[in-house]
Amino acid sequence: MHGAYPILSCAEAGAFEAALFGGDETREWAAMQAAARALADNVAKDFEEIGVWPAAPRVLVLVGKGHNGGDALLAAALLRERHPALVVDVVFPFGERSLRPLASRALHAVAGFARPVRADGRDWAASYDLCLDGVFGFQFRPPLSEPVARLLARVNAHPIRLRAAVDLPSGLDAPDAFRADFTYATGIAKTPLLSLPSAGRIRFLDLGFFTPPPSRDCHQIGDNGSGAEAAAASGDCHQIGDNLGVEAGRDWVLTERVLAPLGGLRDPRADKRHHGHPLVVAGSRRFPGAALMATLSALQSGAGLVTAAVPESLVPSFAARVPEAIWLGLPETPDGGLALEGLHLVRAAFERAGSVVLGPGLGRERETLALAAEIAALSPHPLVIDADALQPEIIAAGRAARVLTPHGGEYSRIADALPPGAVVIRKGPLTRIETAGAGGLVYHSFFGGPVLGRGGSGDLLAGLTGTLLAQTPADPLVAAARAVVWHGLAADRLARARGPHAVRITEWLDQLSPALREAVR
Repeated sequence: MHGAYPILSCAEAGAFEAALFGGDETREWAAMQAAARALADNVAKDFEEIGVWPAAPRVLVLVGKGHNGGDALLAAALLRERHPALVVDVVFPFGERSLRPLASRALHAVAGFARPVRADGRDWAASYDLCLDGVFGFQFRPPLSEPVARLLARVNAHPIRLRAAVDLPSGLDAPDAFRADFTYATGIAKTPLLSLPSAGRIRFLDLGFFTPPPSRDCHQIGDNGSGAEAAAASGDCHQIGDNLGVEAGRDWVLTERVLAPLGGLRDPRADKRHHGHPLVVAGSRRFPGAALMATLSALQSGAGLVTAAVPESLVPSFAARVPEAIWLGLPETPDGGLALEGLHLVRAAFERAGSVVLGPGLGRERETLALAAEIAALSPHPLVIDADALQPEIIAAGRAARVLTPHGGEYSRIADALPPGAVVIRKGPLTRIETAGAGGLVYHSFFGGPVLGRGGSGDLLAGLTGTLLAQTPADPLVAAARAVVWHGLAADRLARARGPHAVRITEWLDQLSPALREAVR
């Protein structure tokens, strides 16, 4: 899939980088510079979730012997350029003389303003705004030595607003491992990140290791700040990753690049019928908001037309609120769910639609679930099956392609009944996408965060997925990947603009457009 890169074990990453750089320190230094730029940029963005930088930020940098420590030092120097009053305290757990050549070279970038401090914390500031953990890289082998364990335990207990690990949190899963708020995977995402509680939230920093240089002009890595030419510093312009002796495994990380096809101009000869028409079958008197949010999301994400089939009693208020949608009122059960007698109306709506979103806010009345099973069985279009419609008898009905969107509890309900070929979006802190029964690749999204831990975020994802599925009905896996990445990027923007606490999930809708424009520029 375009825009997805392999996640490697630590051993595989070591072999890959050895083949990629060939021991050439010029190339390694350029890659370190690119990593530092990406680290500084992303730390600055993620800090926005907790507020603005103070006038005189204090940063604690933990520097080991190798490249992670060099990345951290160079990133601190870049942050200092942006905040001239920034104070940098540096801990060298193994002493300055232990630094390897490139880390020692990076130390010169902070000379004149960085203050070496003791590992025992006696001369630390009372609190720090940021801590950059660069003690160990992916070559770390447990256990932690007692001095380093004591240092990391001390850091974990110290007042620090944002804790950032470079590549991997030092100590990995040891009791005293560095407890990161964010881990920034530099160049290659490593498999421990998929299960490490100490990693916090994960950001993948694409340094271009898996993409070709932008041109045949193989200038020094990092000249334009993109990092995309990391294989080209010595004039070797082959596709990065070709013939490097590492076979990609099952796990892949999704990047913003999956959204690239959504960034171009639309065909000037096209009209509303060419931009996707999802049919949203959703809602009940008990859960009316879910249908409204799914419909709003489908509209906001670029659909040419959206038909929303909802309980007929909801149509007047919904049509007044969202006149852009085609509101189709369906008969209701006495308790306010969708009645089976409305099936003929849904079947008639199939003629105009290109995908079906089934489930948000339906409730679990037996008659309503029977209607959902009939819709799934009869649909000629690919389906997004969400929320209460995630029942074994519904997800297995019919032959149309389908995308299932369960969170953890819903997944346990349907895991044994997944139909082969269904695309499954397993929602969680690390959302994963895979094709059921295929034994194929698993795509992981590191976008989004706790701001999505609100009722309604799944309804928004369902509507977004429905639009993208209507636009690319032949490739539900790609539609699902794009939806998850876009959903997460908009959530990241929302958290940075408003913080993670005092927000409404519908404010996410306003972030869809700027998130896409940033991703594809």
